[in-house]
Amino acid sequence: MRRTAGQYTAHTHLLSNIVHKENPQRASVLQHVSQNVRRLRHAADLSQTALSEKSGVSRRMLVAIEAGEKNVSLSTLDRVAEALEVAFSDLIQAPDAPDHSRINELAWAGDVPGSKAVLLAKANARREVELWEMRLEPGDRYSPEPDPDGWSVQLFVYEGALTLVLDGEEKTVAAGEFYMFASRQSHGYRNDGDVAVCFVRTVVI
Repeated sequence: MRRTAGQYTAHTHLLSNIVHKENPQRASVLQHVSQNVRRLRHAADLSQTALSEKSGVSRRMLVAIEAGEKNVSLSTLDRVAEALEVAFSDLIQAPDAPDHSRINELAWAGDVPGSKAVLLAKANARREVELWEMRLEPGDRYSPEPDPDGWSVQLFVYEGALTLVLDGEEKTVAAGEFYMFASRQSHGYRNDGDVAVCFVRTVVI
């Protein structure tokens, strides 16, 4: 599945990085991104300068990414993926993964230790579907930017209680409950409880 212009906002969270060299759990993702960007850029017959111009990401950033030396935001990776005409998941997946529908890579960590988002899998049908496993510790939140028209999110909470904020309106989704919504609107996820909330989030593109 190849992205169209404007779709990269799905993963944008400007206050977070996808990888940190100091975090051993995410060190492998940093290397995957490095190898994949370099491999896919060569396959597209693009120089780093050409990819920089096409993606809007600075050449200095691209050099650091390909060297495995740079933390990178989700929005930056989406811009690179769009320029390379590949999916976001193609950049973070292990290059030698035998099953390309299984990703299972940590892609976001919150401000409170333990909060995380793991891209588990993707399915290509008429459009791409991304499956995320998410965990928010008490007091933490995840606030992505609105998605393009036609996108939607499906949630299933299996531990704790999730506070879902849609255009300023709050809704509690308890363990065992399911909810879906059009994600073009302003939305966010919050844990107001005393225990961690765990849920599966499917982004339908």
